[in-house]
Amino acid sequence: MTRLQALIFDVDGTLADNERDGHRVAFNEAFAAYGLDWDWTPELYGKLLDVTGGKERIKFYVETYRAGELTPNDMEAFIATLHKEKTRLYTDLINQHRLPLRIGVKRLIDEARDAGLRLAIATTTTLLNVTTLLENTLSPDAATWFDVIAAGDIVNAKKPAPDIYFYALNELKLESNQCLAFEDSANGLKAATQAGLKTLITYNDYTADHNFDQAIVIADHLGDPQTPCTFLKNPLQNINLVDVPFLKQLL
Repeated sequence: MTRLQALIFDVDGTLADNERDGHRVAFNEAFAAYGLDWDWTPELYGKLLDVTGGKERIKFYVETYRAGELTPNDMEAFIATLHKEKTRLYTDLINQHRLPLRIGVKRLIDEARDAGLRLAIATTTTLLNVTTLLENTLSPDAATWFDVIAAGDIVNAKKPAPDIYFYALNELKLESNQCLAFEDSANGLKAATQAGLKTLITYNDYTADHNFDQAIVIADHLGDPQTPCTFLKNPLQNINLVDVPFLKQLL
């Protein structure tokens, strides 16, 4: 029987519901700082989330919605500079404690550490975004709780490509059947399952209508004793939150 060794978490939308009121706000503030009249509304941002990676998202927006409007000599360098400013503004938001973790995340991470499970991150967001979120929502030393933080441009192909998960598994020196992945989107689910990982989905307002057929568990959040979660897909019975005993049974 395979024994659960590690939990691998996506970040944006999974650990924190930070897309609409975090990343989107920071993107708009960065655009304004550079004198651009671009406005990513909540509705538009929901569409742009189909493109993973912040720099990739800006490039797609320019090519799709602002074609011919902005032609700096070096578009790639301009986008990188714009995205760097967005990252700075986003970390400011986190440092102001304006982006809490989703329900059940802290509880489960604490339980996993107590149970001796290893922790890892696999995300397309930047390393600075990840460490700032962890330090401001869990503990100043929370980044050290994770054996692997695979983030940003550490691999060339971003989700839905499985590369970031293969990287995390390689760094953990574990097989996919020894780990569980946590995601919130169809792109994330595809990346994890292509890497051979059983995946739990905690959807949010932006991803509630995604196709999650390949997930082993689908819930609105991880749940807490005072705030039980609602499962849309669950192979076990009489469970109202995601805890370590529940996870061990999934393997």
